[in-house]
Amino acid sequence: MQVHIKDLSVAMEVKNAGVELGVYAPDGVKHLGDLVVTKTGLTWCKGKTGRKNGKKMSWDKFIQRMEFKPRRRTTRRAHKP
Repeated sequence: MQVHIKDLSVAMEVKNAGVELGVYAPDGVKHLGDLVVTKTGLTWCKGKTGRKNGKKMSWDKFIQRMEFKPRRRTTRRAHKP
């Protein structure tokens, strides 16, 4: 994957408008979408989708998903001889 910062008008702290990252296929040619990082969360804009129509996720939800660990299976399968 190749990720490009589209706008560097951000100091150390993310401002209200956020930072927009362009995401490209490993070949660097095919544009897959944009990821917008804001104070309130993340917005994935697939292809040419605009910010308003992108899929939004809060920081709390993002962290919850990233830290999720599926439970291990507790039952054992019977061994067939």
